[in-house]
Amino acid sequence: MRMIDKMHTGELYLAGEEEITAVQTRCLDRLYDFNATRPTEAEKRQNMLKEMFAEIGEGCYIEPPLHSNWGGRHVHFGKNVYANFNLTLVDDTHIYVGDYTMIGPNVTIATAGHPILPALREKAYQYNASVRIGKNCWLGAGVILLPGVTVGDNTVIGAGSVVTKNLPSNVVAVGNPCRVLREVNEHDRSYYFKDRKIDWQTLVDSPPAD
Repeated sequence: MRMIDKMHTGELYLAGEEEITAVQTRCLDRLYDFNATRPTEAEKRQNMLKEMFAEIGEGCYIEPPLHSNWGGRHVHFGKNVYANFNLTLVDDTHIYVGDYTMIGPNVTIATAGHPILPALREKAYQYNASVRIGKNCWLGAGVILLPGVTVGDNTVIGAGSVVTKNLPSNVVAVGNPCRVLREVNEHDRSYYFKDRKIDWQTLVDSPPAD
């Protein structure tokens, strides 16, 4: 099996192999061009993302600068995903992000790891594990997701959290390591921030159904 094929199997491989670096460099050139676009070039950005990413749905927005090992080549975004500046995608293998998910500034989503054994690290061996983020999640500023984790739908991850294990759907999770704080509950139907109450009459949408 070629080294480039092992990128997506979880096996140890050498990321500096010639075939891998040739493809990766082309992706990084395209990422450089994306980050050099002007704010007035929104349509150009959208077209570039469709070329760069494995999949990207309608209505997605990524605020440059974007940092990505493979320029999004192994990244799958659903529709209406929003990512603030300095998103770092260590996309050596696949990253999946569901519809309507919001990503705060300075978030890192990492799929690449290195062996604990020093002798293997000296040889620059690497392995990768996919990351999956569900629909309608919110990742606060500075969140870090480590290789292999899955985040369920509708989950909120507090700013600065380090996600080392899977998180279920419909929870608020915080900390390092990140742990479930509570479920999304009835209180959240009435209050959007501390003691600030939701005035449903002023909003476009009706209250969500059960």
